[in-house]
Amino acid sequence: MNESVEKEKSNENAKNGNEKSENSLGIPKAEFVEDVDKFMEKQGENNASVIIRKFDENHSKYRFMELNLMQKKKRLKKQIPDIKSSLDVLNLIKHRKESNSTIDTQFLLSDQVYMSAIVEPTSRICLWLGANVMLEYPIEEAEQLLSRNLETAMRNLAQIDVDLDFLRDQITTTEVSILFKCLKNDMARVYNWDVKRRQSEKSSAS
Repeated sequence: MNESVEKEKSNENAKNGNEKSENSLGIPKAEFVEDVDKFMEKQGENNASVIIRKFDENHSKYRFMELNLMQKKKRLKKQIPDIKSSLDVLNLIKHRKESNSTIDTQFLLSDQVYMSAIVEPTSRICLWLGANVMLEYPIEEAEQLLSRNLETAMRNLAQIDVDLDFLRDQITTTEVSILFKCLKNDMARVYNWDVKRRQSEKSSAS
């Protein structure tokens, strides 16, 4: 008996582990209503409006989370090319230092205003860290920092795509369960169950 209990716990843990691996935010999985009668009995609720409202609330939460993830994805997709560009510049500075040669370049002073400059070989550079903060680093440390930032940004972007796929599955499942019909807002499956129940009660009363 103990073996069967342990096996059941192991299966449950594996199941929970698989669900957690699907998304990193602990997003709850939407329940698909396959049998409306059994579902309503399980909820212990005869008022379809209450259940529909719960579905609607979950649907709104999923949409809100989707919007937040889309905004994060947009920021990361802008950040990644900037980091790559910084690494390219860093590699150029590193190469010119090794060859002891200068860099002829132009600095952007303001919109459409540039200034020509010659950059002497150097072993240190300054990085903008955000919030109007700039720090000076040795080239090797700056390269390590930018490489870590790029790796983290790429990993976060990939995870956001996984979370978005999971979220959209939950949104679809929720919409199928209550079936929003364009502008009419017919809550199909649960709504139809409620109509059928009311008709049955009227027939019994008559």
